[in-house]
Amino acid sequence: MAFSDQFLEDLRGRAGLADVIGRRVKLTKKGREFMGLCPFHKEKTPSFTVNEDKGFYHCFGCGEHGSVFDFVMRTEGLNFPEAVEKLAGEAGMEVPQDSPEQRERNEQRQTLYDVTEKAALFFQNQLLSPAGKQAHDYLINRGLGEDVIRRFRLGFAPDGRNMLKQALAGDGISEDRMIATGMLILPDGQERDSYDRFRGRVMFPITDARDRVIAFGGRILGDQEAGSGVTGRPGADKRAATGTDIKAPKYLNSPETVLFHKGRVLYGLKMASGPARKAGSIIVTEGYTDVIALHQAGFENAVAPLGTALTEDQIKLLWKIVPEPVLCFDGDAAGQKAAARAAERALPLLVSGYGLRFALLPDGEDPDSLIKTGGATAMSQVLDTALPLSEVLWRMETGGRIPKTPEERAALQKRLKDYARQITDSTLRGHFSSQFNDRVWAGAKERAKGYGKGGDKGRTKNAGWAPSMELGGDWAGKTAGKSSDSLKHAQQVLLAIIINHPEIFEGVEETLGQFNFGEGRFDALRQELISVLVKNAELESDGVKDVLRQHGFAESLDVLFRDPMIRSNRIIKVDAPEEKFRPLWNENVALLQHLENAPEIEKIREAGDDGIAEDDWERQKALLQETMPGHRD
Repeated sequence: MAFSDQFLEDLRGRAGLADVIGRRVKLTKKGREFMGLCPFHKEKTPSFTVNEDKGFYHCFGCGEHGSVFDFVMRTEGLNFPEAVEKLAGEAGMEVPQDSPEQRERNEQRQTLYDVTEKAALFFQNQLLSPAGKQAHDYLINRGLGEDVIRRFRLGFAPDGRNMLKQALAGDGISEDRMIATGMLILPDGQERDSYDRFRGRVMFPITDARDRVIAFGGRILGDQEAGSGVTGRPGADKRAATGTDIKAPKYLNSPETVLFHKGRVLYGLKMASGPARKAGSIIVTEGYTDVIALHQAGFENAVAPLGTALTEDQIKLLWKIVPEPVLCFDGDAAGQKAAARAAERALPLLVSGYGLRFALLPDGEDPDSLIKTGGATAMSQVLDTALPLSEVLWRMETGGRIPKTPEERAALQKRLKDYARQITDSTLRGHFSSQFNDRVWAGAKERAKGYGKGGDKGRTKNAGWAPSMELGGDWAGKTAGKSSDSLKHAQQVLLAIIINHPEIFEGVEETLGQFNFGEGRFDALRQELISVLVKNAELESDGVKDVLRQHGFAESLDVLFRDPMIRSNRIIKVDAPEEKFRPLWNENVALLQHLENAPEIEKIREAGDDGIAEDDWERQKALLQETMPGHRD
């Protein structure tokens, strides 16, 4: 039986060399490879290596070498067709029948790669031509360098109805093949008059695991919108026919074709897989430009789905590279919803040893914008604070707050149990259920202690939960309102401003010295900061941080600057001018000074880093409003 190269390539990707071999050999990750004891000869020291990137195994002891098919044939005594059928069955793939029709389809498929490759070259050349100047300027203004533009083979689809069609026809490519690859649109019910799908767009080639172009994504230049009277735009055709003004999407992908199934492809995967295996991590972001910006900033292990929510096939594809991918979503409502969908979709797929982590960017930021404002360091901080799947589910349902009544807690417990039930791996399902139950009961017990002391404190030191990671109302609409975190935040703002702008210390030393931040880490940091700056008045921000780390305050600095509200506040950053951060300093000083005179300030001091209960905080705000009319928290 003959199998097409494409089918065998797809099967190699779905089966996974390390997964197949790992069922028989205990493998250990060593850099970009796996190592273990050779199954083909007796040895005490591992000399058997598995290279997932290159798709082969090799034993330096006995010389055995081969692909995933060779391994199955060698270990199970099968011939090649039998090995293929076995692996296809395990991967859930249907083995194509060897028929004249199938052979014709396979041959056609091979010729279609010529179409997409020639289209990619056409778009690249157009970007460098006078017609592509606006598109080229757009990419440069987005901060992309010439090197990364070449590496990702970015291009430009000129604004004309038949520009690509005519260019490909000149290379001897038939109209039928152009339509089959999705490069042309043929209106319904017509046998002719096809036209270019992509016009007036920056072009992003999409490649497969063998780095062959299989599809494209296109972005409208700037804020232009198709259907607004611009000649040759896709919407203009519909507008002319219907008399309506139809807007085309900002991004447009190729349709599904015999080459391209968007739910099984990740943008940038070919380039990212090697660095990802080396780093032991892969970043999944939302769009083409985010992937490119991350690569340019040194995060070469970044990929993106293609305009849809992360699919099951894509999650499995990621797990073949690393056991715990990091999904990095924008901090807006759409990003939060995408994270929630991915969390729920992953549950039935989970198996022991594999999971997902979630990194949520500050509100209003995407990877591209965050890197521009805060550099690679800001992006690293976001990735370092990524949360495991179990924590994201917990926060989706609780918003960081245990319900007050037994009925509400029972409802919460049921919702969490429903999540755990979706996990098919019994061991993992048990751990999820146990953790959720423990946290609900721990929170209930702490609430009971609060009632025993004269009321429900709302938040206690060991309540078994952590504050929301700025998830906002879209995380099931359960995030609580403002609370005692506002007090801690005021303290953190003052510390962050002084650390980032030590040049103002001389004028505010007395003010900073008069405060007491309670018993937590931030008061210790406040005192040490004063001591450092009194002795070293000439230090700049980086120097202050270095000295504080040398004095044992590295963890406190990390906690301070990883706080989402501090990290995303541009007014506090090192490069912010004094006219921006000085009003913020004054506002928070006034807030803390008035709280120093509040009747229940002792409760706040005792709480330290854990803050105060929400009802206490509301009373403090009421007091503030009496003494500071017009003050807004």
